[in-house]
Amino acid sequence: MHRILIVLAAGGSAALLLGALGFQYIGEMAPCKLCYWQRYPHAAAAGIGLLALIIPGAVLPYLGALAALATAGVGAYHTGVERGWWEGPSTCTSGPIGGLSPDQLMEQIMAAPLVRCDEVPWEMLSLSMASWNALASFGLALLWISAANHIRKQS
Repeated sequence: MHRILIVLAAGGSAALLLGALGFQYIGEMAPCKLCYWQRYPHAAAAGIGLLALIIPGAVLPYLGALAALATAGVGAYHTGVERGWWEGPSTCTSGPIGGLSPDQLMEQIMAAPLVRCDEVPWEMLSLSMASWNALASFGLALLWISAANHIRKQS
């Protein structure tokens, strides 16, 4: 039973990550900084899931739950930024600009997509992608915890 729960939890994170990449590359919706932050724990959870299928014990499922809770937390924070409940990060990251002429630099700036963390580019049933990620990830965390508890009861 715990193996099914691990596959569902890790597969759920992989599916959410693939969905985000689909919105980015197929739907041409550039992600903001907080969107990227939500992706990293999903990748970690998918990798943890693979390891948890071959390495026995409850530690890895608990780490999977932690990863799911991390992305859920960032998703909830992002939702608050989108709804104006609090301010988001004021800084953005950018690549190096050395070796560019002023005209090339201006061209690069003008061609870069402007993606704001406080704007909702897509929603379903009045919830943004960040909100859906938070809800789904909390559910995935419950699957991870159920898997870990099932393992602990067996030993």
